Amino acid sequence: MRILAICLAAVVIAWAAWAQLDPWRGDQAFRIVARYPHDAGAFTQGLAFFAGQLYEGTGQYGASSLRRVAIDTGRVEQMVTLNQRFFGEGITLLDGRIYQLTWRSRTGIVYDAASFEVIDTFRYDGEGWGLTNDGQSLILSDGTATLRFIDPNGFQVQRRLVVRDGDRPVSQLNELEYIDAEIWANVWHDDRIARISPQDGQVLAWLDLGAIYPRSERGPEQVLNGIAYDEASDRIFVTGKNWPELFEIQVRGR
Repeated sequence: MRILAICLAAVVIAWAAWAQLDPWRGDQAFRIVARYPHDAGAFTQGLAFFAGQLYEGTGQYGASSLRRVAIDTGRVEQMVTLNQRFFGEGITLLDGRIYQLTWRSRTGIVYDAASFEVIDTFRYDGEGWGLTNDGQSLILSDGTATLRFIDPNGFQVQRRLVVRDGDRPVSQLNELEYIDAEIWANVWHDDRIARISPQDGQVLAWLDLGAIYPRSERGPEQVLNGIAYDEASDRIFVTGKNWPELFEIQVRGR
């Protein structure tokens, strides 16, 4: 019996050591790598990471802004506020410029990425929700199931892509990020992120982040909204509207 007990103890110790090395549990789709402070007053509408810097676009009339944020502390290092008639929405960075949408004003704003000086504006039909780019085109969501690919110079629509999960259109597409040749999209009032093929619009997979910040601890509009990708270091960041934290996550299978 004593030998058996010793053997069982050895197995338990070995399993515990293995468990500490393996961060995944069961069918968990993601794990939290790190947590960072986030301004709980920021109604996050757009999130982007470029050249070691985190950028954020916030919404609400009279409180909309574009920010550069110190990721480790959450401190706002640079900020410009939008005109009170604008409700800020998604942002993306491309070729030294930051593009920012507005909700119902049908107006996009173009900034110099270094100075945050406004250098151009552009118009689009419908509402502006989320924005990303694939290195060539701006990709815009408007709350429907259709994404628009837009020329970043002349701002003409190049093509439209209907997002479907099987045969079902996926509407309420919100904040966007382009990761590993996929479009990742928040869905308004859904704790899942859709991973979308930019070729045919099919949802390739769903990433359920419902456990990252329980609904019981947040208000009705404190929804998951904000995806940023650090391509150089292969890091993914997510947050939400008025969330007190920004999360760096690792996703199983990618």
